[in-house]
Amino acid sequence: MDANARGDSPGRASIVRGLPLDAEPGLGALTIPGYLREVTARFAAREALVWRTASGVERWTYATLWERALEVARALVAAGVGKDDRVGILMTNRPEQLAATFGTALAGGVMVALNTFATPPELEHLLAASCVSTVLFERHVAKKDFAAVLGELEPAVGTAEPGRLASTRFPFLRRLAMVDPANASAAHGAIEAWPAFVRRGDATPPAVALARAATVQPPDVGALFFSSGTTSRPKGILHSQRAVAIQWWRWPRLMGVADDVRCWTANGFFWSGNFSMVLGSTFSSGGTLVLQSTFEAREALELMQAERVTMPFAWPHQWAKLEEAPNWASVDLGCLRYVDRGTPLARHPTVKTSWQLPPAYGTTETLTINAASETRDGSHGEPLPGNTLAIVDPLSGAVLPRGARGEIVVKGPTLMLGYLGAPNEETLDAEGFFHTGDGGYVDDAGRLFWEGRLTDVIKTGGANVSPREIDEVLASHPAVKLAQTVGVPHETLGEMVVSCVVPHDGVVAEEAAIRDFAKQRLASYKVPRRVLFFSEADLELTATNKVKTADLRALVTRTLEAQAPA
Repeated sequence: MDANARGDSPGRASIVRGLPLDAEPGLGALTIPGYLREVTARFAAREALVWRTASGVERWTYATLWERALEVARALVAAGVGKDDRVGILMTNRPEQLAATFGTALAGGVMVALNTFATPPELEHLLAASCVSTVLFERHVAKKDFAAVLGELEPAVGTAEPGRLASTRFPFLRRLAMVDPANASAAHGAIEAWPAFVRRGDATPPAVALARAATVQPPDVGALFFSSGTTSRPKGILHSQRAVAIQWWRWPRLMGVADDVRCWTANGFFWSGNFSMVLGSTFSSGGTLVLQSTFEAREALELMQAERVTMPFAWPHQWAKLEEAPNWASVDLGCLRYVDRGTPLARHPTVKTSWQLPPAYGTTETLTINAASETRDGSHGEPLPGNTLAIVDPLSGAVLPRGARGEIVVKGPTLMLGYLGAPNEETLDAEGFFHTGDGGYVDDAGRLFWEGRLTDVIKTGGANVSPREIDEVLASHPAVKLAQTVGVPHETLGEMVVSCVVPHDGVVAEEAAIRDFAKQRLASYKVPRRVLFFSEADLELTATNKVKTADLRALVTRTLEAQAPA
């Protein structure tokens, strides 16, 4: 590609660069351990997090967060975790989750974000694909008992001693430690109780863990996230220490938040967007993180009022549920300051704000933002420092002229190190660009305008869902001959997941039964909201016997409209 510098004259190629990375203001240490050390030095006595439960309120300062992270790091060192060993973290939003995240980095390991929505088959895939040596997990999440789930996936978990697990299903997994507030000292075979796990670190001098942290370098692997992307199974996405730290440092500037920020979230930190945006906006500005383990609208509003939250972070469907909560009209949300004026919370009678979330563009592969608009000019902005983006022809890969619509390709310092199990030559082009599958164009001023997905991935409630994954699950149902899933517009979810099913001849299939089947095998956000039944004659097929997605989406929309009550 012949790159033209940002702001070149009109008519040139649609490839634009941000400023050099070293020109970006506000960057600090470019490793996770260095980041934590730096924010602790700046804000040691400030409140870093608060967590309210039925049994009381827990508050940690930045100094406490550092101490708890160092405790986890010492325990991991004592447990045998070595350089670049992968440590799975399977927890909701709670203090131990953050101690585990930062403690893993201090010990020289790689944090692996495990999805608490995962069903047993999905968790089995995540554990096997990630090759984790250690899993730090919360026992009870909603109706799940992850101690029981892990025991079912690997029966040796129930019989082995802590640190002595030998598994053929998960050959790298040796240690499991469990947070169980209902029974803090509970242990089960290879599963160690959290207090005992932390005490394990007493044998490791703090200086040893700190020496490990000092060896961590910006190019080292820092985190592993999973995203469904465009394939049927979640992809493992490796990110460097530098990528994580860069994004954390830049969020306060891009969001325009001051050091009064008190950020509430109930979304898990296994989502890369929550991990990057919430932690960065809060900790880089010396603010306070108000944790809610799982989303419940009434409780969330009470938390916002009691903890004087200034910045809430939620997905669209959660905004809607907040407005429907029984205490919506009675809570005082007057402290909210950083509330996008387009969300329901901005309409609350006690909220007065003119703040607007800055338009931005990014993917899990770029660890959220790659381009952003600080002027809110209607675009998705210009490339952030260090980044380059271009618009190419989706078929030939040729760079298109400015103004022409095509596929967005990107590269830069926060681009993933790669997908698990896939060489970079299969995921990046010859010049190192990642092809996003998103469509858009660049104008004459070098500003990006994102126009949506070129692929069929469904964006529902802030999560990416692979239709193929759902189709493969439904196809295993004995009544299903053919399944094709699409996303249709929805006012709060963005897109609603709808599965179209052709039953086997002579078989009567029921929507509730199909959905129940899916619930047992898919995370809740992947389960189709509706299942519609058609004959093969209803579906337009291509020459290769595939359903035409655009035509099917239109058919689904017409069918749902016809079924809607008058």
